[in-house]
Amino acid sequence: MSEKSNWFGQPRGLTILFLTNMWEQFSYFGMRALLVYYMTTTMLFGQEKASSIYGFYTAFAYFTPIIGGTIADRWLGKRRAVIIGAAIMAAGHFMMAFQPAFYFALATIALGNGLFLPTLPSQINDLYKADDPRRPWAYNVYYVGVNLGAFLAPLICGFLGESYGWHWGFGAAGVGMLAGLVIYVWGQPYLPVERNEAEPVLPASKQTHRGRDTVLLLLGIGLAVTIFRGAYEQIGNTFALWMRDDVDRVIGGVEIGAAMFFSLNPLLVMVMTPLLLARWKKQAEQGRELSPTQKMACGALIVAASYLLIAGAEAFSGGGRAHWLWLLTYFVIFTLGELYILPNGLGVFARLAPPKLGATTVASWYLAIFSGSLLAGQVGRLWSHLGHIQFFVLLAAIASAAAVMLYLLDRPTRRILAQAQQSGVVDLTDVPEGIARPQNA
Repeated sequence: MSEKSNWFGQPRGLTILFLTNMWEQFSYFGMRALLVYYMTTTMLFGQEKASSIYGFYTAFAYFTPIIGGTIADRWLGKRRAVIIGAAIMAAGHFMMAFQPAFYFALATIALGNGLFLPTLPSQINDLYKADDPRRPWAYNVYYVGVNLGAFLAPLICGFLGESYGWHWGFGAAGVGMLAGLVIYVWGQPYLPVERNEAEPVLPASKQTHRGRDTVLLLLGIGLAVTIFRGAYEQIGNTFALWMRDDVDRVIGGVEIGAAMFFSLNPLLVMVMTPLLLARWKKQAEQGRELSPTQKMACGALIVAASYLLIAGAEAFSGGGRAHWLWLLTYFVIFTLGELYILPNGLGVFARLAPPKLGATTVASWYLAIFSGSLLAGQVGRLWSHLGHIQFFVLLAAIASAAAVMLYLLDRPTRRILAQAQQSGVVDLTDVPEGIARPQNA
């Protein structure tokens, strides 16, 4: 591939893909930043009902990719799945501007997400030849571009929603999704031609044994991530309420809207990712790098520490409003934990995916997000029944339990990944760390 066909040292198709997903992230996080506030103020839902709806919506949005990935692999193909999914999501975001269409709009967004989410990043590998030295870093470039959308969303949609009305914020999210669709359609000439890959054939006994072990491993990791998500997903649920009601957000004499603080998470992802990758690279050169599940366990413990910090902030404030510096420190610790656990979890699923079932296997990662979001909705109902200190300590305990489970899964994970590499089914250099939705992902 000639240099003239490249942008920023990478194939032009990579720029098209990350700009498409950047605007999808803008729409998703823009809407999510407003959802709980909209339900509790305009629709006058109680906190428990709002938390349950938030949990069911995020769960459904991550359940549909399991079906959408299968449809894309077997019938539609990746390109058509992305185009159809993006169009459906754009329609759903615009429906959010009309209160009577609230539930139908949420369902529409989730359905479109099912086709879009597992199929767009799975096109990255096809942009490169197998020996292209740029290939291992492609996901890192893509991930930073994606997080730009998540960073801008709370600033723009949050500002419009809190200053001019929630429907303006939802409408801006719809415009963002439409922009992503236009970019993807315009960039078709730069995207890879879909190809059918042949799966390596192994002896039947090895296929059965390794297949069973792999399924059990992914189920175990999925269960641990489900429990972790019960605490993690509170960031857009009960934590959003704490941020609005119990934090002094006055900076330089100006009160900053609560929704705008959500931009800290993707901003910190963009800042911290290259630093963390450099640290892991140095550790690998010295033979001290942690395994994927060890990193995931550390990430869960770090997130637990972030919630213990907020429990301390509540105790320190003595019933008053906590200083915004507590909030900033929380986001730094929380984001660090996220970068340890979520990209590595998706990386394990992607590495063990059969070549012809890439979107389907990656989509199965979202099953853990689905079940974890359901759990988070129910955990969030306790916000009205527990003191805030006790609630945040509970979240820390939930995240710590997930860390213990992940640590216990470390040995079988390393064994199965090594077997997969030796059999030639996967190349562990093809899926670097760092391909998860922030948050969200």
